[in-house]
Amino acid sequence: MASNQSTTPPPTLQRGKACLRCRKRKMRCDGSKPACQQCVRAKQHDACQYDDGKGKTRTQLLREHIERLEQRIRELEDPEYTSPSVTLHDPHRHGRSESSSSSLTGSPASTGFSLSVSSFSPSGVLIRCDHLALNLEYFTANNSPQSSWIQGIPSPSPTPFTDIYHEEPQPTVELAQTLVDVFFSHCRQSLLGLHMGRLRESFTRPVMEQHHPVLTNAIFLWACYISRPGPLSAHESHYLSRTLDSVSDALQYQSRLLDVIQASCLLSLYFLSNGRALEGSYHANAAASLAIQCGLHGAIINRSSSFETTASISPFKLDPPKDAIEQGERILTFWQVFVLDRCWSVILHKPVTIPHGSDGYASIILPWPQDMEEYVAGQIDDLHSFHTVRSFFDHQVTNVRGGFSPLALRVKASALFERAHHLASTWDQPLAMSSAFTDDFQTLEHTIARFIPTLIPVHQLDATVPDEKHAYIATHTLAHAAMINLYYPFGAEDPISYDKCLRAARCLVSIIKHIADADYEFLDPIIGPCWTCAVDTLIRELNVIESSWPLVSSSDVRSEIGAMLYAMNNLSSRFPLLGYSVAKVQKRLSGL
Repeated sequence: MASNQSTTPPPTLQRGKACLRCRKRKMRCDGSKPACQQCVRAKQHDACQYDDGKGKTRTQLLREHIERLEQRIRELEDPEYTSPSVTLHDPHRHGRSESSSSSLTGSPASTGFSLSVSSFSPSGVLIRCDHLALNLEYFTANNSPQSSWIQGIPSPSPTPFTDIYHEEPQPTVELAQTLVDVFFSHCRQSLLGLHMGRLRESFTRPVMEQHHPVLTNAIFLWACYISRPGPLSAHESHYLSRTLDSVSDALQYQSRLLDVIQASCLLSLYFLSNGRALEGSYHANAAASLAIQCGLHGAIINRSSSFETTASISPFKLDPPKDAIEQGERILTFWQVFVLDRCWSVILHKPVTIPHGSDGYASIILPWPQDMEEYVAGQIDDLHSFHTVRSFFDHQVTNVRGGFSPLALRVKASALFERAHHLASTWDQPLAMSSAFTDDFQTLEHTIARFIPTLIPVHQLDATVPDEKHAYIATHTLAHAAMINLYYPFGAEDPISYDKCLRAARCLVSIIKHIADADYEFLDPIIGPCWTCAVDTLIRELNVIESSWPLVSSSDVRSEIGAMLYAMNNLSSRFPLLGYSVAKVQKRLSGL
């Protein structure tokens, strides 16, 4: 009897009640809260989230947190506005001493970040709401935006940040951590590979144990940028100038090169998404060059040159990582640089900085990127040496563990996107195709065709965790855009190429149907230029239809173009880069 009871399957959970992780993996879920047994066994308690209408997802909670922060700032900007949720306190009213109020985990001088405003004049004001303290004086420093957050209140100069890097004031620990929280909800857009818990905690440490200000200011810049048009965005230019000023200082310290590389990636993507191509290209090239010189492309095996002359200068060798998390951060940083280099070299029509070579310094011998949770658990895939990207294109490694995390798939899609563009651009139309070109073309087409089925199907995107949904949207988009790049030059003469290009464009239209309005602020900026490729393909089809005889209805194609334009307009409100493309498309359509 006992054996019969042990084999009785658990009751079937009502449809739609399973957690998002079990839905994605198509596993039986018992619906237990706060974490189901499947997630408990996999040690993924934090990943167990429910979207049953009775609770809020992490993304919803983070968005509400951002809204509360921006509402608080609006209240501070308007001296006539009062809210029961905000109480103004004079930190000296209760006679609190400087020493007692200036230490949470250490004094401001020891951490480099102010922990309270009590070290300023008695006119300083501390705003507390939901256990969050904002140092108002920091934002009214001389290098902040001209308008004060609270009119009529004196803004004394804050305690300077006096460390080996520079002598500029820093935000409070609480404010720094809040800006990190704002950034965290969007960190997949930038692919920054940092352990956010360590980053938040680092603000309470001594200066030498913190990240260099070049990186923290770049993160604060992004926090302000993604808060547009909220009040935080008013401080965007402030953090931009501080980040740029910190670059040359950070380069003086070999131990801070990783911070420089990560900050350069953030700067590059910031400039590119705002349509400032030259500046974006400059910082992308700098990040890629430093990554190769530091040896991040072989971070596991710590390669060294087999031949060095006495004239060789090698000041870029990094110290060994302290633990698996730090090793994981280096792996993620290289792939962040790789994705930036591969994707935006296509858009900027420039050669890649990280070369395609398979020998010497150019060879990428590094595991595919994994989720940070796996590095925390000490699980680093494939420590043996193999040429990651080359093996992917040559289909040499079929049984390698790993390579299927959302970020790993994003890396592969980026490599396909650039390779397709590069191969198509090498075709010289007046000449016949060589056998080598034909072989490379067919091999790449086969690789793309094999890759797309490894992704979660488009119709299942809505069942995934929000963060992974946004990552998969970018991966799907890049894969189909790679197919467009590969076939578009041949579409005018070859009906098969024309048809494959058109099908890929329509796949992008189908992806857009699964993007909710709330998703746009979390999408990767590279998606915009990919959509432009799809629109070009659809407009070419519209021209063919409307110039054909007998006349054929073009309503379906116009509807598809309309859907693309709607999505592009939504994305351009977040990333101004796309606004120029939207204007060009609308001008072309007006002439049809």
